[in-house]
Amino acid sequence: MPAMACVDAAVPPPGHVFPWDGSLPTSGAFPGGTPASVSTQTTVERSGTWSTDLSSALYKVDGWGVPYFTVNPSGNISVRPFGSATLPHQEIDLMKVVKKASDPKSSGGLSLQLPVIVRFPDVLKNRLESLNSAFHFAIQSNGYESHYQGVYPVKCNQDRDIVEDIVEFGSAFCFGLEAGSKPELLLAMSCLSKGSPDALLICNGYKDEDYVSLALMARRLYLNTVIVLEQEEELDTVVETSRKLGIRPVIGLRAKLRTKHSGHFGSTSGEKGKFGLTTTQILSVARKLQSLDMLDCLQLLHFHIGSQIPSTSLLADGIGEAAQIYCELARLGASMHVIDIGGGLGIDYDGSHSSASDMSVSYGLDEYASTVVRAIQYACNLKHVRHPIICSESGRALVSHHSILVFEAVSSKSADPEIIGQNLAYLLDALEDDARADHRKLMTSAVQGEYDNCIFYADQLKRRCVEQFKDGVLGLEHLAAVDALCDLVFREIGASDPVRTYHVNLSIFSSIPDFWAIGQLFPVLPIHRLDQRPEVNGVLADLTCDSDGKLDKFIGGGTSLPLHDLSGAGAGEYYLGMFLGGAYQEALGGLHNLFGGPSIVRVVQSEGPHSFAVTRAALGPSCTDVLRAMHHEPELMFDVLKHRAEEYAGVDGDALVCSLARAFHSMPYLVYDAMAVEHEGAALAGSSDEDDDVEWEFMRCLSF
Repeated sequence: MPAMACVDAAVPPPGHVFPWDGSLPTSGAFPGGTPASVSTQTTVERSGTWSTDLSSALYKVDGWGVPYFTVNPSGNISVRPFGSATLPHQEIDLMKVVKKASDPKSSGGLSLQLPVIVRFPDVLKNRLESLNSAFHFAIQSNGYESHYQGVYPVKCNQDRDIVEDIVEFGSAFCFGLEAGSKPELLLAMSCLSKGSPDALLICNGYKDEDYVSLALMARRLYLNTVIVLEQEEELDTVVETSRKLGIRPVIGLRAKLRTKHSGHFGSTSGEKGKFGLTTTQILSVARKLQSLDMLDCLQLLHFHIGSQIPSTSLLADGIGEAAQIYCELARLGASMHVIDIGGGLGIDYDGSHSSASDMSVSYGLDEYASTVVRAIQYACNLKHVRHPIICSESGRALVSHHSILVFEAVSSKSADPEIIGQNLAYLLDALEDDARADHRKLMTSAVQGEYDNCIFYADQLKRRCVEQFKDGVLGLEHLAAVDALCDLVFREIGASDPVRTYHVNLSIFSSIPDFWAIGQLFPVLPIHRLDQRPEVNGVLADLTCDSDGKLDKFIGGGTSLPLHDLSGAGAGEYYLGMFLGGAYQEALGGLHNLFGGPSIVRVVQSEGPHSFAVTRAALGPSCTDVLRAMHHEPELMFDVLKHRAEEYAGVDGDALVCSLARAFHSMPYLVYDAMAVEHEGAALAGSSDEDDDVEWEFMRCLSF
């Protein structure tokens, strides 16, 4: 790199004013090439022809995506709505769905603003059917003398479409719902009124008299309701309320097992878990019910080992312990009918199919169901107890796959240093002797190919110059030139950070809160251009004013994600997808920076030309919506600004008022030109000057 050694040019007069064009020497190879001690490997294969198969392997789609996602020959992600039973012509190209959702209405689209959640109820139905099929097969093959009857814990995602779909799809299997609060109980009661009369309604969570009263009213409405005691003290509330209302309850107990898994999701289990009764408390409840002549009301045992159970050996251990408690309660005279094994059925987020990862599990549905059935059957046969109905509260495994979050990368910031001119001699004028010596040694090391010394002297030079700058001795231009020179050195010897920051139109706090809160990893990848080689390693920075608002950890252990260059051939709109996020993310999402939730589009498989039909499309919350959620009054805010515009804006006041109204009506996320034009035209449609009423003016300017 000869240009870096050109330090003998004339030195300008002392001071901070000098001719500098902000450029560094053109980069070039060091003598001898890149040092062998510096790794130049990335996660992207750099030689040979790229293919969709290589992309599928790179992003592990064939691991976490089976059997619902694949890379199609066009280089786009395809959704297989019926899992392994999906025929080739039934696959749905995700890019076509995004185009349909985001294109202007004038072009045949739905004019939805990104980010957008794309839901596939066919996938949800397939997951529910697969779970029931796995238990049915295990029961039949093992000669188990009862049946499986699951429930969906609505806390995973309380969206109306999802809950109603599960009740509808699960009606043939008597599939029910689980609630953990009064609002959840109300929505469960409403939805199950249209479901199977035998479907279970499991009432978990802490309970007061109002909660218990509501659960007992559900029994009066002939819903198959079970009140599960999480604490021993809740028994008194249940007994007193049931007597007051004259409704005999069906009671369950949540056992606090000793079995505990040590993974990230195991904190809810074990003797120190948040919920459940100890063996002493279980005996106390049983004896109290017996003394009240209500032991026949005790019919269900519930337990929860923890979410994302990593292996079937741990599962068998926990179920074996719980089954023994179940049998002992039956021996004591309780009318036991159901064993509720709780949640814990895990999914493979990272595609590793490993029990050693918090983001994976080492089993599938069939192995899970078989383990459950055999463990319960063994304990009951040993104690000569009738085989109970098996219930599970599998939420994550049901709803995760059917929902995809799609968002756009809007820009990227390169870590490469600026290219600057070849005359660096002027630096020497302002540098003190020790820094000038570091500069000279840096140049010498560069020419001689001593790369370890290059790094040492570059770091030392930067530190000395920063101190000089803080003391007011060195000017900003000098400091910038030193920084750029040292960065160029690092890049040339392969010691610089090659990771580029991609700015995405998204709020991680609103849409992927588990990543920020508990370090949960989800598969994230481009949903198109997968027939092209990804040349860049990037991290994703969201729109929020928070340093935690970025994705810098990815499945497989990477701290960056292989991505395509936004400025390269075929560049343009660049879409990424976050997969397996259908559980918890929407329910947990907040309003950080007042970014609301994404738009939503619901897609079913059809025999049309694009293999899909949109059954629901909803624009995400507007600025008005999120402001109102934080107890602001948008109409009054608009009134204040309207009067301000009339007072100060003069002839531009009317236009300014309508622009303000559009701002209230818009989503908080970034809007691009084509969509902005359509939204602006729609917002202006039908406006008039006939009414000065503030609320009417507000709604008039905001109307579509």
